[in-house]
Amino acid sequence: MTLLEIISLFDFNVSNAVDCTVTGMNTLKDAKENEISFLSDSKYEKDLNMTLACAVILPSNKAHLLPKNVVALSSDEPYLLVAKLSKYFSKPLQSSSVAPVIGDNCIIYPTAYIENGARIGSNTTIMSGVYVGADVVIGDNVILYPNVSIYRDCVLGNGVMIHSGSVVGSDGFGYAHTKTGEHVKLYQNGNVVIEDDVEIGANTTIDCAVFGSTLIKRGVKIDNLVQIGHNCVVGEYSIMVSQSGLAGSTILGRNVVMGGQAAASGHLSIAPFTTLAARSGVTKSIIKGGIYSGFPLMEHKSWLKLQAKLAKMLQS
Repeated sequence: MTLLEIISLFDFNVSNAVDCTVTGMNTLKDAKENEISFLSDSKYEKDLNMTLACAVILPSNKAHLLPKNVVALSSDEPYLLVAKLSKYFSKPLQSSSVAPVIGDNCIIYPTAYIENGARIGSNTTIMSGVYVGADVVIGDNVILYPNVSIYRDCVLGNGVMIHSGSVVGSDGFGYAHTKTGEHVKLYQNGNVVIEDDVEIGANTTIDCAVFGSTLIKRGVKIDNLVQIGHNCVVGEYSIMVSQSGLAGSTILGRNVVMGGQAAASGHLSIAPFTTLAARSGVTKSIIKGGIYSGFPLMEHKSWLKLQAKLAKMLQS
């Protein structure tokens, strides 16, 4: 689409826009000169003056923070407009006419389905009922157990093992909300990148990014029934135990351990070598590694003391 088409479509009040071709949408930090970005959360305001986007959807009182060559698309509901616009840049389910490329010594079960554009390395096993989407890249020595689904554009490194029923690259849970309560889908146009030597248990879901990539780094081990939201980063050699979960855009450092049913809110950072005990609830970023428990979250030693005091109170 052209910028003038977008301005007309959403009735933006812009008098000095220079027309250009818009190829997509992206974050303020990552947007290129032919992309549109947005500001809906004040924590990203610091990125406004450095963005390369051709235009930014944002509240009118923030427009003065943009570089002079960036067009301000003012709105009192920027996130809602981003959701509506994202539909126009959503990717087709099938885009390639190139037949899949499959490496040497692969075992592909008859009921597996591989879309055009996919590339599969050597010595890889793809079992019954597996779906591999368009333009997916899969490395060497990968095992995909029955009924695994890998959505389009996702990337799997070497030595990856994914157990039955898991889904990689499904849409993140992203919606904007109108003033009258309707939910408008924010189309997820990114992918998932899984680095080497990662193992993923059964019935785990890893959502694709809104823009860019959800990233599972080298050596990560993920149990059954784990949920990882869009744009998360799971650091090297981290462990996520069954029923743990990450809301969108949370970043785990290296060697983080999340016990069963532990969970983290979105847009947080968790320090390397942090251990979260079972059923921990993380609502703020963790700057210093250590062992944490409970909800509200606290250091494990403090949590044990609290439990001991509560037990004494009940006995008195």
